Parts: sequence; structure tokens; C-alpha cells
Amino acid sequence: MTVEIQWRTFVKDKLFLGNDPTPELMAIVSVYVVRGVLNLARLAISFFLKDDLGLTPAEVSVLTGFAILPWVIKPLFGFFSDSFPIFGYRRRPYLVLSGFLGTASWLALATFVDSAWLATIAILMSSASIAISDVIVDSQVVERAREESLANAGSLQSLSWGATALGGLITAYFSGWLLELFTPRTIFALTAVFPLVFSGVAWLIFETPLPKSERDRSQLLGNVKGQVQQLWGAVRQKRILLPTIFIFVWQSTPGSDAAIFFFVTNELGFEPEFLGRVRLVSSFASLVGVWIFQRFLRTVPFRKVLGWSTVISAVLGMSVLVLVTHANRALGIDDYWFSLGDNLILSAIGEVALMPILVLAARLCPAGIEATFFALLMSVFNLAGFLSQELGGLLTALLGVTENNFDRLWLLVILTNVSTLLPLPLLNLLPAGDPMADEVDRPTEEMPSNLSC
Repeated sequence: MTVEIQWRTFVKDKLFLGNDPTPELMAIVSVYVVRGVLNLARLAISFFLKDDLGLTPAEVSVLTGFAILPWVIKPLFGFFSDSFPIFGYRRRPYLVLSGFLGTASWLALATFVDSAWLATIAILMSSASIAISDVIVDSQVVERAREESLANAGSLQSLSWGATALGGLITAYFSGWLLELFTPRTIFALTAVFPLVFSGVAWLIFETPLPKSERDRSQLLGNVKGQVQQLWGAVRQKRILLPTIFIFVWQSTPGSDAAIFFFVTNELGFEPEFLGRVRLVSSFASLVGVWIFQRFLRTVPFRKVLGWSTVISAVLGMSVLVLVTHANRALGIDDYWFSLGDNLILSAIGEVALMPILVLAARLCPAGIEATFFALLMSVFNLAGFLSQELGGLLTALLGVTENNFDRLWLLVILTNVSTLLPLPLLNLLPAGDPMADEVDRPTEEMPSNLSC
């Protein structure tokens, strides 16, 4: 009996970071794991767009940016599930449908997609599948997060994002290795199986069906109108608006990922199998980053963690210049080894920088509209990500970086890394302490009357 208790304590404290491993939590974690597993097709998508469809680096950056759009409209998915319950259920049926939508999108890519437009639609569908499922599980995570103390505030975010990193770790190497054996379309067909997990675990989500008397559509739409009013009232509060502005600016700086992918494949000749190793290293580093934040940084003020991680990321990000200019060869360092080490460090730092953003977003949510408001904040985050991709594509085109011309890639790397420092003057927009404590301490009369705080 003692051994059993010790085992349960180990599972709860170590594997689930202090959270009880209930069936519902297992379902939530499963969704996040599958979200990472779906990265099995990430390299296949890149090679499919580059080789099969013949797109340029700028075009790939723009197209992949559009894949973020379903994440921008996440609150609409939340509103829709709240307003139109299926058989009285607001959560489970939508999780089931998200799984079928994901499977259909990957099967489309595996069979008849043969143009950039069709690829955009299919990728949008696959992205919408994950976004819908994410809305459902995020609502559970945020509601639980508000019940935590500040000392434990990051445990659920660490668990959920750690689960995503674990899923990515499981399939990282295979994403490249399988491309050595099969075509991208075959990888898409294999990937089509995994979204069905969303449908399978939906029944583990705890949900009481609405009584028939409460299923009147006009009443449900009235509830949505009330939520919109609450959201508007919340957004107008400085303690919420100012950190949201910082999050948007922090995430919207341009990137050079698409151009770097073309460089390492066309110029350096990296094969899919090796790129799978790079993804494996990056996924492992992401887990390390989650552990570092959970172990050492979750009680450190947001300003300090984000400030230092941003500066460190910008400085270390310049290391890509060594690879781009082939300076590593002059130092006697092989391209492969340099790329592996570089991705290891940058991925860990990137995850450390991301975690406080997620914790802050959860802590900003006003009581009563946690799920919807968290979805809204994540939409702002993802809109900034879309802007980042499009700005990156525009900058790539302006500098003349193409699938065969990398003469100015070094300048693109410098500009994108320097741009990440732009949010630093806005660090004071972040709360100095726990935003929930600020919410509790605020006098009632200062709060908008339509908020249930």
C-alpha cells in the first residue's frame, strides 16, 4: 500500500507537476501531446511547398503565415460552441468535430492538393482543427489556473506546453527520417490518423448537458452578447490593455525561418533525415526550457524574465550568421554540428521566454469569462505571429533572398534579430507583480459594472 501511495505521489508531483491526474486532465494532456505529434508533417509541408509546388522563400513565409489565421479567430470558435450547443453539450461535440476536420484536411493534402491555393485551404483546415480543440482544453486549463496560488501559477501552463513539446519530441526525428523513405503525401496520410485522438478523448471532458429549458437560441445569443460586453469592459482596463500591447509587439517582429530553411536545404544540402535530428534536438531543448522555467523562474517577475530572455535570444540568434557566412568552416566546425548546437540553445531560450507570456495571459483573465478572454489574448498573440510571418516574407522579398540567391541572407538575419529588441522599452507595461493580486486589491467602484470580478 505504501508503494502504491508513493507511486501516486510521484506521478502527481513529478509527471503532472502537482496536478491530480484525473481522466479529464489526461484528456487535456492528450490533446496537447497530439498537437505536438502533428509536427510529424511539419518538414513534409516545407518540402512539399518548396519542391512539389515550387514556391519561393517569400511565398512560403506568406502561405505559412495564413495558417495562423484560425488561431487569430479562436474567440469565435469559443462563442460558437457557447451559442450553439449540440444535443445540449458545448464542448465534447466540438472536440469530436475538430478531430474529423483535421483528418479530412490531411487526407486532402495526401491526395488531390496540387496548387498553392488548395494547399492554403487545406493547411487552414488543419490549423482550424487544432485551434478548435485548443479552445476546448484551454478553457479547462485557465479555469484551473485561476485556482492556483502565484507560486504554483505556472504548473498547468508548464504541463500543457511540456506535453506539446513531448509530442513534438516523439515525432521529431521521424519527421525527417520518413521523408527519406516516403513522399510528403504519404507523410500527410500517416498524419491524418492523429487528429482522431481529439474525437476519442472528447468523452473524458467533464461536462453537464444544458437543460432543455436553457437551450433556447435567443437566450444563448443573449449570453454571448453579455460576454462581449464583459470582454469590452475588461479590455479597457489598463492592467489588461497595457500587457496585451506588450505581448502583441513582442510577438510581431519579423522572422527569417523560411529563408533559413531554403538556405540549409538548397545551399548546405541538409537532408530530411538530418533536419529530423535538428527537430529532435529542438523539441528536447523545449522540454528543458519548460523545466528551467518551472524549476527556477516561475516566481520571478515577468519583466525580469522577459527582459533578459529577449536580450539573450537576440544575442545568441546572431550565431546564425556564423552558419550563413560559412565562418564555422574557417573555425573547423562542421555545418551539421554547428546547426545542432545552435538549435539546442535557441530552442531552450525561446521556450523560457514564451512561458511567462502564457502564465501572464492566464493571470490577466477576469473571473467569469476566463476561457473566452484567454482565447482573445491568444488571438492577439497569434495575430502578431501572423504579422511576424508576413513581415518576414516582405523583408525576404525586399532583400532579394530567393531559393538560389542568399547573398543578403546575412542582412536578413541581422535585421530580424535586432528587431526582437524593439519591445524592450515597453517592459514597464507589464505588471510588477501578480496581476490577479492587483485585481483583488482594486476597489469595487473602479471596476466596470458589467464585469463579474
